[in-house]
This record gives sequence, C-alpha cells and structure tokens, in this order.
Amino acid sequence: MLASLGELFDIPLPLYYTCSNNFPFEIFTKKVIPMNYREMSCLAIHDISGVGKCSLTVALPVLSCCGVETSVLPTAVLSTHTGGFTGFTYRDLTGDILPMARHWKSLGCRFQALYTGFLGSEAQIGLVEEMFDWFGGEDTLILVDPVMGDGGKLYQTYTPQMADGMARLCRRADIVVPNMTEACHLLGRPYNPGPHTQGEIAEILQGLCAMGPKMAVLTGVWLQEGALGTACYDSQVGEAKLILTDRIEGFYHGTGDLFASALLGGLLNGAPLEEACALATEFTWRTIETTFEKSPDHRFGPKFECHLPWLGEKMEELRKNQP
Repeated sequence: MLASLGELFDIPLPLYYTCSNNFPFEIFTKKVIPMNYREMSCLAIHDISGVGKCSLTVALPVLSCCGVETSVLPTAVLSTHTGGFTGFTYRDLTGDILPMARHWKSLGCRFQALYTGFLGSEAQIGLVEEMFDWFGGEDTLILVDPVMGDGGKLYQTYTPQMADGMARLCRRADIVVPNMTEACHLLGRPYNPGPHTQGEIAEILQGLCAMGPKMAVLTGVWLQEGALGTACYDSQVGEAKLILTDRIEGFYHGTGDLFASALLGGLLNGAPLEEACALATEFTWRTIETTFEKSPDHRFGPKFECHLPWLGEKMEELRKNQP
C-alpha cells in the first residue's frame, strides 16, 4: 500500500507545499492556509450556453468561489447565447425540470438559496413557482433576477403572459435584481433612460419592495455622465443606497448574471445588503474593465476569471467576521 505524504514525511495535513522539480523528494517551504468554513448551498435555475459566458457558466464558478455549494437546474442548453450570435442551437429542457426536482425531493435535498435568471417560457415560470413551493422555506433566501429586457424594451420572445408570470415570481422573492427596463415594466411606470434622480431611484426601489420582496437592487442607474452603478434598498433598514463606478463604454453580455451571482454570494456569506451590493458592483466593474481592455469580441462574455481570487478573499473576510 502506498503511504501518504503525511506518513512519508511525518507532516500534519492538510497543508499546502511549494516544492522543487524533484518533488516529492525535496520539500523546501510549507505554509498553512487557514479557511473559515460556512455551510451555504444554492439551487441556480438558469439556461446554459456552451460558448459566451452568461447564466450558469457564470453563476456556477462565481458562487463556488464564494464558498457556496451550488446545484444547477438547467432550463435550456444552447451552443451560444443569443446576443449577437446567429445559427445557435437550442434545446428546451422544460420537460426535464419536474423529473429532476422530484428526484432531488426524494433525496431530501434542501437549499439555503434559490436563484433564478432567464426563463424561456410561461410554462417554465410556472414550474419555477412549484420549485419555490417544494424547496422554499422560512430560512430559504429566494433571489429573482427578472431577466425580461433592456434599453427600454422587453425581449421579442417575451409575451405579456410571461411578464405577468415573472411579476408573480418577484412577489414571492426575498430579493429582486432588475435593471431599469425590467423595474419600470414590473411597476407599470414609464422608462427613463437617464440620468436618474436619487428620488426617482428610491421610489422605484420602494415600489419593488411593495410588491413583496424585503430587498431590491436596481442595476444600470446613473445620475450624471461618466458614472454608472447600482442602487439597493432593504425595507427593514428603510434607506436607499447608491454604489457608482466609472462608466466603461460598451455592452457586456453576462455581466448582469455576474453581478447577481456575486451579490448572492455576499449575502449568503453574511454581508448586509449594502456591503454585498458594493462588493458585487466592484467585482463586476473590475471584470468589465478587463473585458474592455483584453477582449476583441465582447460577445464571448466577461473576462471574470482573473478576478475570482479577489472575490474569494473578500468572501473569506466576511466569513472571518461572522460569529
């Protein structure tokens, strides 16, 4: 039987070793990496695109980096996302959603968070409502990212019935994360492309919470040229907060999913809403800056991977400060 490294060298494990090219025969440095474990789990209900980072190909690595054990329920499989690509393949998985969920239910699976993004049909929205019934509870955080449109218009595939269904999901959520287009549609108010006023932003956030959620986050807000960011409102605190960064020109596919995933990771790690929103905003801004500088074709998604260590360190700091 082969001996372990600990047995061979009488070394307490687990440890991380930096070794010479002659490993395992020469070990010249060692360091302990302390980590604070926190039990966190999430079910992410999104589509998945093989190329073009968005939805599950963003949510899974970001939440995992945050220390969240993430299960996935794919609603559709695409060769690429639909933003700017043509000729993509699409396989609808509506018929697989309930069988997968029934199997998990039979295993006694529980999740501390349920997280939904783009849903492709009225039927899928109805099935997600059932997921809320099956896996939701008093201690379950439900985050709904009501992906319906942008630039003042709903997506062409979004029917009035789907929009009504998304509003139902939002009423059952603990936190909603719309952009300005989606928020205005949910509240039945005219779309304002900006600049926005602080009073207007606070009114929209309070209106979203009046639908049912305890917390609301609004993306794509700006007060003046050159700055863009997010706003958040916790109804239990009663004060809207703005987090603005330097605007980077361009359209960046997948950054909404990036933001919402980092936001959820922060909340599950114990951050209050304002702090989680600030972390997610900075993480997204760092990623956009890298994508702007390094990506010749933004359709292929945000270059977030090099910023995951930064995000992981921030989440570790949050865990250290928890009782």
